Amino acid sequence: MPIPPKKPKNTSGPRRARQPAAGALPTREQLLEALAQQSDIKGKRDLAKVFGIRGDMRRPFKAMLAELEGEGIITRTRKALRRTAALPHVTVLDIPSDADPDNLHAFPAQWNEEEGERPRVTVIQGRDARVAPAPGDRILARIDAGEAEVPVYTAKPMKILDKPRKGQIGIVRMDDDGARLIPVDRKQKEMRIPLGDLLTASDGDLVEVEVKLSGRLMIPRAKVVAVIGNPMSEGAISLIAIHNLEIPYRFPASVTREAEEAKEATLKGREDWRELPLVTIDPPDAKDHDDAVYAEPDTDAANPGGFIVYVAIADVAAYVRPGTALDREAYLRGNSVYFPDRVVPMLPERISNELCSLKEAEPRASLAVRMVMGADGRKRSHSFHRVLMRSAAKLSYQQAQAAIDGNPDDKTGPILGPILRPLWAAYAAMAKARDQRGPLDLDLPERKIVLDDKGLVKDIRIPERLDAHRLIEEMMIAANVAAAETLESKRSPLLYRVHDEPSSEKLQALRDFLGSLDIAVKKSDSVRASDFNGVLAQSRKAGNVEQVSEMVLRSQAQAEYAPENYGHFGLNLDRYAHFTSPIRRYADLIVHRALIKALDLGSDGLSEQEGLKLTGIGQHISATERRAMLAERETADRLLAQFLSAQIGARFEGRISGVTRSGLFVRLLDTGADGFIPASTLGQDYYRYVEEMQSMVGERTGEKFSLGDRVTVRLLEVAPIAGAMRFELLSEGTRVNPSSVRRGQKRPSRSYGPKGRKKR
Repeated sequence: MPIPPKKPKNTSGPRRARQPAAGALPTREQLLEALAQQSDIKGKRDLAKVFGIRGDMRRPFKAMLAELEGEGIITRTRKALRRTAALPHVTVLDIPSDADPDNLHAFPAQWNEEEGERPRVTVIQGRDARVAPAPGDRILARIDAGEAEVPVYTAKPMKILDKPRKGQIGIVRMDDDGARLIPVDRKQKEMRIPLGDLLTASDGDLVEVEVKLSGRLMIPRAKVVAVIGNPMSEGAISLIAIHNLEIPYRFPASVTREAEEAKEATLKGREDWRELPLVTIDPPDAKDHDDAVYAEPDTDAANPGGFIVYVAIADVAAYVRPGTALDREAYLRGNSVYFPDRVVPMLPERISNELCSLKEAEPRASLAVRMVMGADGRKRSHSFHRVLMRSAAKLSYQQAQAAIDGNPDDKTGPILGPILRPLWAAYAAMAKARDQRGPLDLDLPERKIVLDDKGLVKDIRIPERLDAHRLIEEMMIAANVAAAETLESKRSPLLYRVHDEPSSEKLQALRDFLGSLDIAVKKSDSVRASDFNGVLAQSRKAGNVEQVSEMVLRSQAQAEYAPENYGHFGLNLDRYAHFTSPIRRYADLIVHRALIKALDLGSDGLSEQEGLKLTGIGQHISATERRAMLAERETADRLLAQFLSAQIGARFEGRISGVTRSGLFVRLLDTGADGFIPASTLGQDYYRYVEEMQSMVGERTGEKFSLGDRVTVRLLEVAPIAGAMRFELLSEGTRVNPSSVRRGQKRPSRSYGPKGRKKR
């Protein structure tokens, strides 16, 4: 806003600006005072008249004005020459997505262009700041303009704000009257698109639009500002989530150039581990391989029955250095995002699929840990090494497991005795220690969506859970713990992977629910993962493990990254860091750099500036992780809805996966697709939501539908772009005594079935 003019002493009219001595130029202060006090000054001519500028004085006078304008002190608009507006003491700022994370700057989120160029604001990042913004964030900040004549703005962040999308996106549908927009967000309504506002969009295209109001009734209409593509014809349903959640998916030229110019690491400064027969074990369709393992019996007499376990991880830190374009882009993305039809990687292919992929028989730079395990599976000691290694074999989980189960192939046969069996023996010992530790045992099945050549759903599978999967997981967990322990012992800055214990409110909700099933749980607020495992064991015996597993999962806090350690509740570990996937997680790259610095393994370790900003880095990459999870879930919903859109009217078996006042969510057993049953369609009774039972209960009949119940449904409606489906419930519920249900809940405004009393 403009700096307010000083009040004149003579109230009869504006006070004339102080005049310079005869024949002298005005000072900068006199010029600014005149602009502030005299509103009738519209330009240079008016200002020249005020100070009597003529003849030879014109040129230096213009030069003085140009200098003030160049410094941003005054600004020229179509209306007037004026002093530049000042930022308010508290304002909303936008940090550019390409800002340097080490030296953040921002611009006002709202700015009148007639006031001149938006002022640049330096964002102060304190060491112990509770609010730690990142590139791309919108913040509320306290502004300091400094004492100089020209404002030098600095900002102290107060709060990170939700940043609205730049534009709404949706699918174009042509009809007899022109075109309409089907919004991606199911909460938004359809809009018309005038034919002149379509750009090059055609039927089925995903577009970004701006909304404009037209006519006397101010009817909202959409105007296409960008054509993103046709998800159906391109086989890229993930495009919708990518654009809706603003996930960066194209690498800037500077990043690609840096990646292409990177050179392969050599043995210089590294230990030679090329003869150690490490192997990679991954999904059969994996394109990058960032971890390799090997185990052998320990020959130390002091450790009878023990093992030496080696875990080698791709040395991404050797290629992605702090402050480079590669590093800034990796930080901005935070992590790779995995869709059924594509991967949006954190790093370019030259890094992730080539230089940092531990390819079979090729030398690769690695940061490795050597762990000494006792016969009981407990780690006795460990050490980190920067090495050059060479993978002895690239195996899939299924291939390695088949060999152990007695069906080796040409590749696994020769390495079964020397490599695979010692690995499984070491894992068997480590599994004992895991079972004693008692991590949360929520082994929920994960469905894999298989696409055809057109990018549409071909099949939905539940991959078999193999010991080969558990072996790699257990060895990666041990390596992650070793990284956290080493950095703690060196008093190094560290990003922990933390998972808090459930809140007292969630615990109480779980107790209420379990009480309705006659399952007891520890009453103390201090619980351990093993307490939940006991509950799950009871539920397996009672035959309601699906219900209980769902509620136990909902009671858990969300894991995140933070420099403060409060342990990992789910894994039942006191200290834990992510070290094993730096190709796809920025957190792991930070841990690698910290290890390199703490152990003096090279000059490319964690910088002092990075160490001071771990709070902000943790907040940012926790947010990008949540964004990735949401994008993956939304894309799966859309693919499954598209897959089932040809089966309107079909019957399916499912389980109730959620209960709310407005109705029931049902997950189909064969596909994992989710749909909704409105409360008003449930039956011939008034159904009341009972939170502590996670149920809808009929007020007259006592008919009850609860979380986890198996039900039969009919598919009534599908909205593929929104990923939404509506079901009709065909099953009857169980019966309870209506008077036994607590009546403290508010009645929803609608819940009468179609054959019951009047709907409200």
